[in-house]
Amino acid sequence: MVKETKYYDLLEVPVDASESDLKKAYRKKALRLHPDKGGDPELFKEVTHAYEILSDSDKRRIYDSRGEAGLSEQGGMGGMDPQDLFSQLFGGGGFFGGGGSRNQVRKTKDLVHRVHVSLEDLYRGKTTKLALTRNILCSKCGGKGGKEGAVRPCGGCGGRGVKLTLRQMGPMIQQIQSSCDDCNGTGEVINPKDRCSQCKGKKVLPEKKILEVHIDKGMKGGQTITFRGESDQSPNAESGDVVIVVEEKPHDRFKRQENNLITELEIDLLTALGGGEVAIKHLDDRALLIRFIPGEVVKNESVKVIRGQGMPSQRHHEPGDLYVKFIVKFPDNIDSSKVGLLEKALPPRNPMPHFPKNVHLEEVDLDEPDARSANAMADDAMDEDHDGEPRVQCANQ
Repeated sequence: MVKETKYYDLLEVPVDASESDLKKAYRKKALRLHPDKGGDPELFKEVTHAYEILSDSDKRRIYDSRGEAGLSEQGGMGGMDPQDLFSQLFGGGGFFGGGGSRNQVRKTKDLVHRVHVSLEDLYRGKTTKLALTRNILCSKCGGKGGKEGAVRPCGGCGGRGVKLTLRQMGPMIQQIQSSCDDCNGTGEVINPKDRCSQCKGKKVLPEKKILEVHIDKGMKGGQTITFRGESDQSPNAESGDVVIVVEEKPHDRFKRQENNLITELEIDLLTALGGGEVAIKHLDDRALLIRFIPGEVVKNESVKVIRGQGMPSQRHHEPGDLYVKFIVKFPDNIDSSKVGLLEKALPPRNPMPHFPKNVHLEEVDLDEPDARSANAMADDAMDEDHDGEPRVQCANQ
């Protein structure tokens, strides 16, 4: 019985998946999640690590029987860089080959930042500045950490940065991997007197950097903007990327569906029945004027569309549409002396239904329900009538 299923869930495969099934599943997800295609870098690394474990029969056996804890005890939680594994399986330095080397240079970890953007800024486009702190190579020692020749491999770990120790538990012997205390996991040591006076032997120094982030018109929540090579610097690796994830803020008047916009507009009963003008404040410096022709009746909760007034297309295609749901506001009461005018203007009343003679008509009074009862009834009606779906759904016509 499998102890944990996290790695299988990441690859979306059953626990009895074959090696071929694992490779197909990884290829499908890795191509979709790869940072070069705008995917989530952290999720890409998790999926790649899961495949690395499950594609190794020994590691998979340990994981199935004892989970991640078992791998950690056996020193199997490390692994190659996700980009290296991706390239070994599917070739090249870029997508679908490209002639790159399989032994790619290691990169520092990508820095991921999320920026929350209003719907107005996504409609009009915006340039904003982002301040971040990253590590850069020490300018004094050139990222060496000390004088020329002062840096030497750690004797305690042999330059690996980790130590392996054996621990016997009954008939079993465990191999435990831990960070080397002598070099703090760096694999190198420098005599204190030979260390760089500026970086104190750390090889890097913190730097504040300002990035200009360009939000294009029509961008959507979840899209990413990548600054290549702007992550931390390291003497032993290429700089990773800074990945900006766009998060769309909720709007108080508009709802977005792809490139379409949806809004509600309240109009009075006279305008709904006799015509008039209303206006919708858009997401830029415009207001859209709508004229109703006298005699054109606007029904309550009816939906109309204004073509081309939705969100702009980031790829310069046709813009989306604006869907307007009209809410007709009824007056609280009407002057009884004006009822005759309404009877002349409106269609006649529906006739009273005809009941058998044995049915007794009893006159009753209407009262206002309390707020709690009214809300409960409205919620029940929503559940029954719409089965959990939104009350209004607008789609492209």
